[in-house]
Amino acid sequence: MGVIEDLRYVNLEARWAEELEALELQSFPSANPADLYSAGELVELAEVFPEGGFVVLDGETPIAMGLGVRVHFDLSRPQHRMKDLMSGHKAGHDPTGEWYYGTDIAVNPSYRRRGIGSRLYDLRKEVCRTLGLRGIIAGGVIPGYAEHKDRMSAAEYVEKVAAGELYDRTLSFQIENGFEARGVLENYIEDPEVDNWASLIVWETR
Repeated sequence: MGVIEDLRYVNLEARWAEELEALELQSFPSANPADLYSAGELVELAEVFPEGGFVVLDGETPIAMGLGVRVHFDLSRPQHRMKDLMSGHKAGHDPTGEWYYGTDIAVNPSYRRRGIGSRLYDLRKEVCRTLGLRGIIAGGVIPGYAEHKDRMSAAEYVEKVAAGELYDRTLSFQIENGFEARGVLENYIEDPEVDNWASLIVWETR
């Protein structure tokens, strides 16, 4: 699937579930672990949609992942929590879904700023093209909002980041990779650092 700097990009397999659970906890330390993937959920995801999940290996050690499921999504009614959206099918995956829902991108902090995230986004976009999906939808964490939440709403913050007036290490990166910020999601994930807010990001297959 590709080698960059001796890293291998492969499809999700159940054998990495425990290591990937630990990677998530390391990548999102302020989030409620109940809102993140458990090892059991990762095993389920590997069973139902392995072609939509990607793991980055350094040798035999997983150091990053980009995961997702197929869903039906009404853009006119975007408010949701990730766990609620994923409750209707095994691992949240609906094999008839028109959209790829990006549930997770996590990169070991020691490997960040090496192009891994961009490569994972490219692989997900290729899944959309191959399967004829409408595009990618996700709730994007906005870690930078923690420094601004006393002065502005989450919606104002996302607007400023989208306009290039503020920089957010996650949302700005997503915009650079072709995503549009289309508002905010309330109580998306339990993360007191950002008062549980996230941005709604969308990339449409062209």
